[in-house]
Amino acid sequence: MSAAAAIASPKSRKVPREPKRISKGHFLRYYSNREDGYKYEWNEGIVEKGEGMNQRNSVFYLRLLHAFLKTKAFCEGGTLIMLTDMDTSPVQLRRPDIAYYAAAHLPKMWAGENQVAPWVCEVISPTDRAEDINAKLVEYFNAGVQVVWHIFPHSQKVDVYTSPEQVTICRGKTVCSGAPAMPDFQMSAEELFA
Repeated sequence: MSAAAAIASPKSRKVPREPKRISKGHFLRYYSNREDGYKYEWNEGIVEKGEGMNQRNSVFYLRLLHAFLKTKAFCEGGTLIMLTDMDTSPVQLRRPDIAYYAAAHLPKMWAGENQVAPWVCEVISPTDRAEDINAKLVEYFNAGVQVVWHIFPHSQKVDVYTSPEQVTICRGKTVCSGAPAMPDFQMSAEELFA
């Protein structure tokens, strides 16, 4: 084939395949306990693979935990948990990077009853797509979450949502609040990124 013919011939494009859908049971069997550095979630039968909570980002859990230990929620038996399963609808299972569960949630969780965390936090990676982040944000609020924090490590910013339309952008000395889920849970952005 001549160079001119190669340039003139159209390149074939691969047609994207429809992702394979699996049952929730299949997802739980094969993706619940994977330890390959990725976070797997189940969304309407499709497995979504994302960047997991890594050692570098675990610093955020530790700093949030230190602030949480000073709250009424902690004194009443609540806890912060990393990457626990949470059904946000009958066809969606999410694993927030960090979630707060009140003391009343814990025995129900341990008995196998799904509980929706009132506060969740996601550490946003450079590979996360904005439309996926926004869709999951709406999903969390539809499920009953009261507050969502999005931590952006690279820009040292935290977006604190109390609804999909209400956001406080926290940088520097701006205080990030856990209210209304945890009114006394707060810290400045600079404390989180110190």
